[in-house]
Amino acid sequence: MTSVAEAPDIASKVGHYYRVDDVYEVGREKVREYARAVQDFHPAHWEDEAAAALGYQGLVAPLTFVSIPAMAANRHLFESVVVGYDMFVQTEQVFEQHKPIVAGDRLTVDVELSSVRRIAGKDLITVTNTFADESGETVHIMHTTVVGITGDDGVDPEITRAVENVMVHGVKVFSQDKDAAASDVETPRRPEGDIHLSAAGAARVPSTTLAFEDLSVGDELPLRDARLSRGDLVNYAGVSGDSNPIHWDERIAQLAGLPDIIAHGMVTMGLGAGFLSAWSGDPGAVTRYGVRLSNYTIVGREGGQVEYTGRVKSLDPVTRTAVIAVVAKSAGRKIFGLATADLRFR
Repeated sequence: MTSVAEAPDIASKVGHYYRVDDVYEVGREKVREYARAVQDFHPAHWEDEAAAALGYQGLVAPLTFVSIPAMAANRHLFESVVVGYDMFVQTEQVFEQHKPIVAGDRLTVDVELSSVRRIAGKDLITVTNTFADESGETVHIMHTTVVGITGDDGVDPEITRAVENVMVHGVKVFSQDKDAAASDVETPRRPEGDIHLSAAGAARVPSTTLAFEDLSVGDELPLRDARLSRGDLVNYAGVSGDSNPIHWDERIAQLAGLPDIIAHGMVTMGLGAGFLSAWSGDPGAVTRYGVRLSNYTIVGREGGQVEYTGRVKSLDPVTRTAVIAVVAKSAGRKIFGLATADLRFR
């Protein structure tokens, strides 16, 4: 096992950037698979007619769908650049939706190590993924923050070998690895002026069930009570490519210091995104969704549960935007330390 003290100076790699050579084509059935994996049954994810009624050219991908191509694109970064850790724990996620992604979109994916902060003896590592469509316009930006964990942090030394024995091998989403990013001589940087936000996304008026004038500060969203089984977690792992065994193998979870199998953070965030779209009526109404994870959802042999509530925190009549404070609890504990979503209304 490697300690942080022995690891390379990760902070010196901040700004490391590459673009994946291959493109990610959003498949119609993949949209449905992912929607099922996060229990998001908004008709626009499932029915062409429902999506068309909201003004979309194809089935709408759930907000957190971009985590699939992001995980594949980030693989090289965590294998060759951000090294010296035994495991990573997700702590914060921000989704910026500039234009809803639909089936048939062909996306390019950029990867950038955007920051490294050392807090309480641990490294908080943030990776930014930028997704652009075939016109070169940016449709989505995602920021992922993880904590790098080593054996010095109490991880059982057996975990590395145990994980290697249960992980799925040879699974790749993109057809090529980004070999050009492997150079240790010089840290590649993002080209200047490389981000052009989607004009079509900015001009689009969401087809929300509620109009902006129907909202008031303090309004509460209807409660959502979601159930999770271990089968749900295995399904999500297969659909998303996030095969970390702490989400489906009791022994590995315990070696990692957890009391039992826990739900993927992305599962709980995906459920939260569906909670928002069910209320607003349009999955494309969300322009920003940020979640700071404060606890985990245990999914024991009898399953697990997450309860979502929300309220209108503020309103902006100029942009016709509402900020929603989202609360997620499991077994009486808050699993979202801070979660807000910005939604535009008709």
